[in-house]
Amino acid sequence: MSLERAVPPDPYDVLPPVPSFTLTSTDLTDGGPKGDRYAHASVGGQNVSPQLSWSGFPEQTRGFVVTCFDPDAPTGSGFWHWVLVNLPASVTELPAGVASEGDDQLPDGAFHVRNDYGERAYGGAAPPAGDRPHRYVFAVHAIDVDKLGVTPDVAPAVVGFNLAFHTLARATLRVTYQVKQ
Repeated sequence: MSLERAVPPDPYDVLPPVPSFTLTSTDLTDGGPKGDRYAHASVGGQNVSPQLSWSGFPEQTRGFVVTCFDPDAPTGSGFWHWVLVNLPASVTELPAGVASEGDDQLPDGAFHVRNDYGERAYGGAAPPAGDRPHRYVFAVHAIDVDKLGVTPDVAPAVVGFNLAFHTLARATLRVTYQVKQ
């Protein structure tokens, strides 16, 4: 009997398609490995949220939601590392570290929903030692409302549910991280 797990689908491959726009980072390369600086302290990382910037979103965009999800976590439901809600449409960049300390450095009205570490902040990569490289999908969702209509106390899945009704377009950046045995 093999203990190999099947590779789960990319989370955005199973949702209804939406237009895309451009997401870039000075800290991450799409398809490349994530550096230790952006990994969780539990695996020796510095737990710093990466710099992100985006452009080319629809003109009718009224706000943004930023997420980071690991579909490869051995949980049966993946692992939410970052859920940042209600960024104003005027914000098109987040500097490195802005989401690592909670909501203090965020634009007015923006807030974090608890990630799967139970923290209202960015939580870096921490796959089990020796597991295959995990994929981390950073996404910026352009939304058609100023406020998504959720509170900081909802689960990330509730944010995702609401995004299904308010996402105009989505930009993604995918990186990997692995902890060697």
